[in-house]
Amino acid sequence: MNTDPEEPILQVKGLRFGWSEQRLFDGLSLDIAPGVTLVQGDDGSGKSTLLRLLAGAQNADAGTFTLNGIELAEHHDAYRHQVFWIDPQTEAHDALAAQCYLDSLSHHYPNFDSAALPALIEGFGLAPHLAKPMYMLSTGSRRKVWLSAAFAAGTPLTLIDQPFAALDAPSIRFLRGLLQEASQHPARAWLLADYEAPEGVALRQTIAL
Repeated sequence: MNTDPEEPILQVKGLRFGWSEQRLFDGLSLDIAPGVTLVQGDDGSGKSTLLRLLAGAQNADAGTFTLNGIELAEHHDAYRHQVFWIDPQTEAHDALAAQCYLDSLSHHYPNFDSAALPALIEGFGLAPHLAKPMYMLSTGSRRKVWLSAAFAAGTPLTLIDQPFAALDAPSIRFLRGLLQEASQHPARAWLLADYEAPEGVALRQTIAL
């Protein structure tokens, strides 16, 4: 794993987690600096599970998670408001129109940037789909909604699982540009879980699982 001397956005110490038949993490410690970090590994290596744990959506067996001084175990809600993560397979928002889902996010994320949404919607080609309920959208269009939300959320930590999955070529190019901009951000961290490094994006570190 590469390291960076900057003050980390997220500190993880002594993470232990496993299922009854498999221990994925045993004493894992991480410092996540501003910019873009890649969690890289094959199927079953624990990439998606690690993101769920860091998001506070899954309880670890042991370990501490501290995000900009906020510890998950002590201030669960405050921690969750500082991290954007969504399960790309979720059906929780299926009844909402895409625009309604995006409009609802300002109530959850204190630094949500509504002014950023028009450019994200245009870049991902989402305009024709905003009035449709989420269950009617293709896998690719749903992912574009999640990605638009991720980049507008304004959270110190953003977690994205397989960011390029099911995207068309123009959206892939647009996303690469967003991630390259994110790689230079001095106060926000993006953590991507994927099989390989994104082309043209300067990574701050790579975590190999």
